[in-house]
Amino acid sequence: MDFETLKSSSSNFDKLTKALEQNLAPEDQTNKNKYQDDRFWKPELDKTGNGYAVIRFLPAVEGEDLPWQRVWSHAFQDKGGWYIENSLTTLGQKDPVSEENTRLWNTGVDSDKEIARKRKRKLSYYSNILVVSDPKHPENEGKIFLFKFGKKIFDKITEAMQPAFDDEKPINPFDFWKGANFKLKIRKVDGYWNYDKSEFEGVTQVADSDEGIKSIWKSQHALKPFLDPSNFKTYDELKEKLNRVITGDRNASTVENANLPPQNNGKAKSDTVNSSPVPSDDDDTLSYFSKLAEEE
Repeated sequence: MDFETLKSSSSNFDKLTKALEQNLAPEDQTNKNKYQDDRFWKPELDKTGNGYAVIRFLPAVEGEDLPWQRVWSHAFQDKGGWYIENSLTTLGQKDPVSEENTRLWNTGVDSDKEIARKRKRKLSYYSNILVVSDPKHPENEGKIFLFKFGKKIFDKITEAMQPAFDDEKPINPFDFWKGANFKLKIRKVDGYWNYDKSEFEGVTQVADSDEGIKSIWKSQHALKPFLDPSNFKTYDELKEKLNRVITGDRNASTVENANLPPQNNGKAKSDTVNSSPVPSDDDDTLSYFSKLAEEE
């Protein structure tokens, strides 16, 4: 899509709305971890424990269809340390942690279910943003970043695109011309970042001229690489690491008492992922991941 098509199509609001509906389907799955990457922007709390910034979600880059990517991951600690890895369910493939969680949940034993809850998948979204206002770091203002966020913020996007009340007009937050800035308001609630007070402003053009808008568009980052298979370990590698984390044996390659389900040839397959009864994570994981340290 060239710039003129982008402008005339108004970022394909109908197409995005359809993608949004598919995105909300329970069986649709996707994830990714990213550490110490200068392309990413993250809000920062002030001394009172609150955070505030104004950002603008940006449309898809040239050659891509959607302005977001969804990625699933697992992050938990056991005898052998931390397990922080992308989940192969992101790619529609079987993942050893999801399989083990399903086994634990299906035992019906409360202690097994609690383990499965602690190991459940974490959902993250990735989008391009323009930082409009960043009181803690004003040097970021006017710059393009990648932004990793969770379900709570994505719900705000969903509400803007599909409002619940007749007197509310739907908007496309990702549109350069008819989108809206997002006021990110963060509070600490029970130790976790809460975004309930965040909201979209009124519809505004992201820049004064088409030249300025085109400059922003050309500065955005590709999102498809988040789903590149090279960013995911193989089924065998993940299973081996899971065994080590569960047992604490760093030399373990297979563990009989772990009861991990077998997989043909140890290779990830693009079969339909088994739907798991394990509850999905409804909490944003930004603050959670900030507490974790990579094992390797």
